[in-house]
Amino acid sequence: MEESQIASLRQRIAGVQAVRAVGRVRSVEGTVIWVRGLAHKARIGDRLRLMREAGPLEGEVLRIREELVAMLPDDGVEGVSQGDRVAVLGAPGLAPADGWIGRVIDPYGQPLDGAPISPGPQLRSIRGSPPPAARRRGLGARLATGMAAFDTLLPIVRGQRIGLFAGSGVGKSRLLAGLARGMAAEVVVLALVGERGRELHDFVHDVLGPEGMARAVVVAATSDRSPLERRRCALAAMTVAEHFRDRGRQVLFLVDSITRFAEAHREVAIAAGELPALRGFPASTAHQIMRLAERAGPGLEDSGDITAVFSVLVAGSDMEEPIADILRGVLDGHTVLSRDIAERGRYPAIDVLRSVSRSLPEAASPEENEILLKVRHLIGAYARSEAMIRAGLYRDGEDPLLDQAIRIWPELDGFFAEASPEGPAGAFARLTLLLRRAAAAGHSERRGGRDRQAS
Repeated sequence: MEESQIASLRQRIAGVQAVRAVGRVRSVEGTVIWVRGLAHKARIGDRLRLMREAGPLEGEVLRIREELVAMLPDDGVEGVSQGDRVAVLGAPGLAPADGWIGRVIDPYGQPLDGAPISPGPQLRSIRGSPPPAARRRGLGARLATGMAAFDTLLPIVRGQRIGLFAGSGVGKSRLLAGLARGMAAEVVVLALVGERGRELHDFVHDVLGPEGMARAVVVAATSDRSPLERRRCALAAMTVAEHFRDRGRQVLFLVDSITRFAEAHREVAIAAGELPALRGFPASTAHQIMRLAERAGPGLEDSGDITAVFSVLVAGSDMEEPIADILRGVLDGHTVLSRDIAERGRYPAIDVLRSVSRSLPEAASPEENEILLKVRHLIGAYARSEAMIRAGLYRDGEDPLLDQAIRIWPELDGFFAEASPEGPAGAFARLTLLLRRAAAAGHSERRGGRDRQAS
């Protein structure tokens, strides 16, 4: 037997409890089960197992009041009756292992792909602490992403945390899969929170594919799972990412989506007695999101880094809705996907003007920053006058900058949809060539105009 298998077996044996504290169901209120006899044995967050005629039902301790414990079950309360036995299972943990790469698991570390899986030797809390702030490294070098837009105007550096803000149906999952396949990283950890069951299969087998899964761990809790499990999904995935980071690996962490994580937390928090004070969300939502985000980022000197992409569902492109507003304030950049751009068939549908990477200007050379500034000026000039251009109200020669923007726009718009197999250097070379061609075409048009006037 291999050493890793022996360590895994030891971890399992150490977790076996010969004696468990047992209580009894006293009452059921809505989705909450009140249990007597465990108030001095159970702790907030402990797992409980209720034995009913229909089979065991597990849940989590939400509240402790006098002699009673409030349990939020993982499933419905049908079949629960007074006097049913409830046992304390203890604090939940996760034991990630290197052998999880290429696997699809649930938030409890159980396989979803039909094959057996072994836990690692070390049990970790799913609510781990971020590395000490004063000892963390700074952001690292620029990473190749396989996409021209990110390799130039929106660079991602090692240890950076960005937000991906998009409405439904604008290519968010496709973009995440593209990053999972093409971005420079040793391990990819992907949390699918509240996805439809059919989409999990499609994402793993068709969108991500064998190439992406070869270095990925997928942690999934589909939309039919309890809010406890959906909330735990992102926390468990971060715990897996921390395992690989602590082993010196460079990790790409992807979450789809933080919005569903926050919605699951809202259900749990309201059941625990919190009031929905933040436009429908309890006050603890901000802390939950910020704590999760802080666990990503640069590691300590002797460890790897977690480069993170958090997707956010924004209805009607409302960047001021609570979850988007909370997350945007703690990240190192944000990428906005536009429905208008998606509807005209350009993917990824990145709205470059509304997107920003806080790794700039340090992530680019002075020459590259000059190119990026010029491109943004051209994009801004075209965007401000697009309605007038399409209506035929603009006459060539009235604004030299806008003239150049009109000439370069079709190629520039296509550039943002291009792959970047040669990395940032090749992408910048292509972008520079576009600018030179546009400038040369403008010079030729001006010279032709002067010649016509002279004749």
